[in-house]
Amino acid sequence: MRDFAIARRRMVEDQVIGRGIKDRRVIDAMLKVPRHKFVEEALEGKAYQDAPLPIGEKQTISQPYMVAVMSEALALDGSETVLEVGTGSGYQAAVLALLADRVFSLERIPSLARRARLVLDDCGFSKVNIRVADGTHGWQEMAPFKAIVVTAGAPKIPQDYLDQLAVGGRLIIPVGDRDIQLLMRITRTGEREYQEEQLLGCRFVPLIGNHGWQSERA
Repeated sequence: MRDFAIARRRMVEDQVIGRGIKDRRVIDAMLKVPRHKFVEEALEGKAYQDAPLPIGEKQTISQPYMVAVMSEALALDGSETVLEVGTGSGYQAAVLALLADRVFSLERIPSLARRARLVLDDCGFSKVNIRVADGTHGWQEMAPFKAIVVTAGAPKIPQDYLDQLAVGGRLIIPVGDRDIQLLMRITRTGEREYQEEQLLGCRFVPLIGNHGWQSERA
């Protein structure tokens, strides 16, 4: 049997702390979430490597460092209601569940949503709420959100995300073309005022939907 606890600690030490992540709550969350549970059994041995991994349906689980960067950029204190766009494997949602009060997650692919639900429940993260829907519209009924994190690359920032962000809230989203994006943090500073920051270059699968890319390939 593989010692996943040792692999997870090494992942956090080398890929998270070692690359500049300082938020102790993010570090502790990533030490607790069993990342190997969120990948296919055949890939468990690679779960703690510094790389994204395929999860089926042309989607991936993000590399650990990127999950840590996005989580730290949200600056969560545990009181927030968070929207995640792109449930995927459910791993980012599990990390967020340890950092926030409530997590609402949108996934457009039913098979991924079903598997993520099973894994999250099995790992004790039943408070994550998952809906199968076009994530580019956000989740209006549960808005406003103090934090929104988008785990797919968008050609532009959907207006619905800006509208559903609470004043003082933060949106983390990759924006660019299909091949490379900039990770952006948008803070809502007033009813119609937003502050934009560029965090780092990144590469995500495309955000598909009415206010994103229209298909897997143009």
